[in-house]
Amino acid sequence: MCGINGIITKTNKKENEISSLLNNMNDLIIHRGPDEDGVFSEENKDFSVGMAMRRLSIIDLSSGQQPIFTDDKQIVIVFNGEIYNYRQLKAKLENEGVTFNTSSDTEVILKAYEKYGVESFEWLDGMYGFSIYDKKINKLFIARDFFGEKPLYYMDTEKAFIWASELKSIIKTIDFTPNISKKGLNLYFRLTYIPAPHTIYEGIRKLEANHYIEYDLSTHQTQIHKINAEPKPKTVNISFEDAKAKTKDMVYNSVDSRSIADVGLGTFLSGGVDSSIISLCLSQTTDKKIDTFSIGFKKASYDETDKSRVVADMINSNHHEFVIDEDDLKNNIHDILVNFDEPFSDSAALPTHLLSEKTREHVTVALTGDGGDEVFGGYNKYYIGKMNKRYKSIVPKAIHNSVLKLSQKFLVDKDDARGRKFQVNRLLHAINYDGDFYWDIISLANTSKQLSEIMQPEYFESNIFQEYKDIIGKQKIESLTDYRLVDKICSLEGGMLAKVDRTSMMTSLECRAPFLNRELWEFTNTLPESYLMKGWNKKHILKEAFKDQFPDEFLEKSKSGFGSPTGDWLRQSLRKELESYIEPEMLKTQGIFNVEVITKLVKDHLDSKKDSTFRVWSYYCFQKWYKYNFLKQN
Repeated sequence: MCGINGIITKTNKKENEISSLLNNMNDLIIHRGPDEDGVFSEENKDFSVGMAMRRLSIIDLSSGQQPIFTDDKQIVIVFNGEIYNYRQLKAKLENEGVTFNTSSDTEVILKAYEKYGVESFEWLDGMYGFSIYDKKINKLFIARDFFGEKPLYYMDTEKAFIWASELKSIIKTIDFTPNISKKGLNLYFRLTYIPAPHTIYEGIRKLEANHYIEYDLSTHQTQIHKINAEPKPKTVNISFEDAKAKTKDMVYNSVDSRSIADVGLGTFLSGGVDSSIISLCLSQTTDKKIDTFSIGFKKASYDETDKSRVVADMINSNHHEFVIDEDDLKNNIHDILVNFDEPFSDSAALPTHLLSEKTREHVTVALTGDGGDEVFGGYNKYYIGKMNKRYKSIVPKAIHNSVLKLSQKFLVDKDDARGRKFQVNRLLHAINYDGDFYWDIISLANTSKQLSEIMQPEYFESNIFQEYKDIIGKQKIESLTDYRLVDKICSLEGGMLAKVDRTSMMTSLECRAPFLNRELWEFTNTLPESYLMKGWNKKHILKEAFKDQFPDEFLEKSKSGFGSPTGDWLRQSLRKELESYIEPEMLKTQGIFNVEVITKLVKDHLDSKKDSTFRVWSYYCFQKWYKYNFLKQN
């Protein structure tokens, strides 16, 4: 696991200047790879090129140093991530006469490219971001993995083409601060994160998952290509029992492939379905006692360590349980939020960082249950989508509008409890009679209407999801399969995976997600939807595949999300800071928000007139990012 950086200057620049730039970019991401670094730079007549990386040593500790070159020194690579099938690919290449100088997965990517070109990218099972400079054809290729587990940003200016694992490396390299992207701003204030290909900055983009950039150094032209063709979901004729058996085998195989490491490895164990199954599988695919890690809260309403203890006892793991209180979370808020480099307001980032920090004291790699909900249909929002269709078929729109008005009177929460009132209110406001309801369901911060009210007209954009509809190929998102596809390209890439990558790599811990396996994803897309969600039973086939190995009803127990009491913090310890973000002069100078409306929203929350935790927390996180990056104050 590492971080990578690179630059192509469009005029000649001295090698030592390029190396200096790259070393500065590397220094900014030392947390991603504290073990060593590497730099390649080359001066040419009409351009100069350089690539660099920071390394967290996981595989081939003694000879995996980067950059790595082909034997003739004509092709060079820097790589961030892990290739889980590298041993199989290496054996295939060796049978074809290819020789290797290291035992690293990085060299396997390089030698596969040398022999087969970009076609070889299709064979990679892993999480990665890498760049390959091929002097023979004067081209550079930059690739990102199938799900987007590893980040990759890039910027094309008049002077240079720059790419990096984290935004900070680009921002600190260019000699100006880019303007805020209206599309990125609107996506953030709808979703609480910004999915690829957008960022918060104009001119800086994220490479989409499962794509690679082809950069021609002769013309400085760029093309973006998809790596793996993604077949449209099509149901096949397979019995439930056969599908269940195949699910079980595929999960075991994926856990086994993702447990390759030359360093200590364990699992995050929350006690939920996904992490419990991953921990079980790992314990059964190794002859060693595994390490499991969970985080508990002193506040009983947030603590669920009893569930993780059941699993730890069952699989006889070395279980590490870390109990924290609210102060432990609050004390890290600033560092965690600014490390994302753009606005990000999933409150689960705070406990995820603390769990990563504690886990890193014992191991270097942790397997997680991330992706289980997207692959097997496990989110409550999939319920809401299903209920939306049923509700609309029964309740006329006029009656629904009357119900909404009543909800404003009887379903108003005044604190951050997120109980039954909150859930019913959220469901009612997600109901949409025009076919776009799922976009409202995943808009955790603001609906389009709410955003139009708090934002100045020149910043507001209404139709921000059209390009994602085009990617999916459907204008109406109405089925479980549709919901899962939306989540793969938006919520997973932009939210979940960004959260885990930044918070874990901040502590130099590598996280791997066995459920994020392309073959497993494509397999579940061929199953009848009833295999994934039977009635109201989520992740039905996954639970059935493993239920005989857990105590009765264990996999059916409900589990809360991995959040933080941010609504209460905003009223208490963060109140003064939040109030500074609604000072009239600051808001007028900033020019983004409707001063009167945003001020009322925040004050109503602070005064407990109405709980608006998601909306106000997203506003707080944005203003913290803005102040840090534009006002140059910490």
